[in-house]
Amino acid sequence: MTGTLERRVVVGMSGGVDSSVAALLLQEEGYEVHGLFMQNWEEDDSYCEAAADFQEARAASEVLGIPLHRVNFAEEYRARVFEHFLAEHRAGRTPNPDVLCNREIKFGTFLAYARRLGASRIATGHYARVERDSDGVAHLYQGRDRAKDQSYFLHAVAQSALAQTLFPLGELDKSAARARARQRGLANFDRPDSTGICFIGERPFRRFLSGFLPEDPGPMCTPEGETVGRHIGLAYYTLGQRRGLGLGGRRDGRDAAWFVVGKDKTRNVLVVAQGDDPPELYTSTLTAADPHWIAGPPARVPLLCAAKVRYRQVDQPCTIVSIDAERCVVRFDDAQRAVTPGQYVVFYDGEECLGGAVIASVASDRL
Repeated sequence: MTGTLERRVVVGMSGGVDSSVAALLLQEEGYEVHGLFMQNWEEDDSYCEAAADFQEARAASEVLGIPLHRVNFAEEYRARVFEHFLAEHRAGRTPNPDVLCNREIKFGTFLAYARRLGASRIATGHYARVERDSDGVAHLYQGRDRAKDQSYFLHAVAQSALAQTLFPLGELDKSAARARARQRGLANFDRPDSTGICFIGERPFRRFLSGFLPEDPGPMCTPEGETVGRHIGLAYYTLGQRRGLGLGGRRDGRDAAWFVVGKDKTRNVLVVAQGDDPPELYTSTLTAADPHWIAGPPARVPLLCAAKVRYRQVDQPCTIVSIDAERCVVRFDDAQRAVTPGQYVVFYDGEECLGGAVIASVASDRL
């Protein structure tokens, strides 16, 4: 067996079944496995599940017979992820903190800490795959279980970090992972998957955000300019939102649902439209900022590929029509619904994730 630095792997263990099985599989491959539980949020209330998560991680590590380290990255998380989350909401955009958490914490701060523990590699329970080409460049691929594929959330991870990361679950489907956990006697084999933004948990989003951002009321207007209600602040709404608008039927007898279809930050106007599927929600072209290319930028443009504008979306055929260091312009074959500034557009060539960028604006045919 080679030296410690080659065989020691630190696995990010969250208390869930996926990270526990990742540790199990690496152990079976002969790696010297250490677990690391990261506490990224400090909140003394009934919604914080860090203590319970740690107990699950500790129980799994005891079954596997591996050491479990515990570290608090809450300060780094607040500075590098949460402050950005608030700034984006203040600007009227809808951020995705999970992407930034992966780049900055799980594959940044965590990786640096793992080196201090004498490891040259880290591993997580993400459903994704990494392969190196003949030049040693790491390429990111979708997980075999397309229903659980998490490459969307990993597209912004640095090339240097991906090259040092193992994804043991990349070839498995979720049911197989649960079966392995049960077979090995891991008590979390049937633990439900976590959902939502990690630091919000199950609490109402509006209540959480109101503790950090003041309300800034303004009018709700139709695309034609008719005022139909009041909003409490643009930060509290996202494109495509239907619930929580406080709008009923119209005096002309129409009782179809209302949707958020745009935000006018300058006038503090929330634009809403009524109908089963308002056309104002659709666009075929977007501009995205700060593109990140995992294995290098495309060699040619225009580039025919596929993209997602949200997690779990089926890959959508598109063309990247222009690229530079600061932005890219994307045109979809079919109009996309509720393309939301602040979210990410992530690009694919078959199963390979090429990278992605932050959605900045949409074509003029959408508000």
